[in-house]
Amino acid sequence: MLSLDLPQSHSSPELSSTNRILVVEDEELIRQMLVLSLEEEGYEVVTAPDGRTALGLLQEAEANDKRFPFNLLILDLMLPQLNGLDLCRLLRYQGNLVPILILSAKASETDRVLGLEVGADDYLTKPFSMRELIARCRALLRRQRFSTLPQTPVLQVLQLRDINLYPQECRVTVRGEEVNLSPKEFKLLELFMGYPRRVWSREQLIDQVWGADFLGDTKTVDVHIRWLREKLEKDPSQPEYLITVRGFGYRFG
Repeated sequence: MLSLDLPQSHSSPELSSTNRILVVEDEELIRQMLVLSLEEEGYEVVTAPDGRTALGLLQEAEANDKRFPFNLLILDLMLPQLNGLDLCRLLRYQGNLVPILILSAKASETDRVLGLEVGADDYLTKPFSMRELIARCRALLRRQRFSTLPQTPVLQVLQLRDINLYPQECRVTVRGEEVNLSPKEFKLLELFMGYPRRVWSREQLIDQVWGADFLGDTKTVDVHIRWLREKLEKDPSQPEYLITVRGFGYRFG
């Protein structure tokens, strides 16, 4: 059951006035309560009752505006016609990096990790309180708008062995071939390459890349490290670049 403890409105214009949120939820009561709470915080809210309707809204809006029309997606997993996992996976496959908050009654670690693996930024299990949901939305939107690159040397290129990273171009090549990294993957790699052989704990990586207000758990780091290894390593099962230091964290090289 959804906890209906509505938060007191304390929206700040710089965070919410221009943000549009798409809520994709098939349960009408939850959908209505989400709309009520988010609008009280000053967000503009659009809803869809199923995944296929949501996809149609996104495609139509992008075709008209030539840009992605939403700042955040709140996405239920168990949707009719097109489920939340498939919609999330499709958006990420298309290169869309809009923040996605998954809602689900599935609370197991496996389900949470799966949601993160297909590209979600956060995962909230039902039942949840509206206060927590609003806090997570604020955190995702804040990181999207005000995130900064880690403090690494200002260079035209960071080069270590077969990897070249171009900070000003947000571009990476591995063994001469360009690879596509998500913003979080790029920031992780830039941090590692800026401080080669330094060991970073998961908590330190979250603080540097996701920010101190991150509300998820440290497994997010492990998921992103695995994705990076798949893109950088010749054999991800025997990494040469991103090394696990058991009991401490990760280091580069």
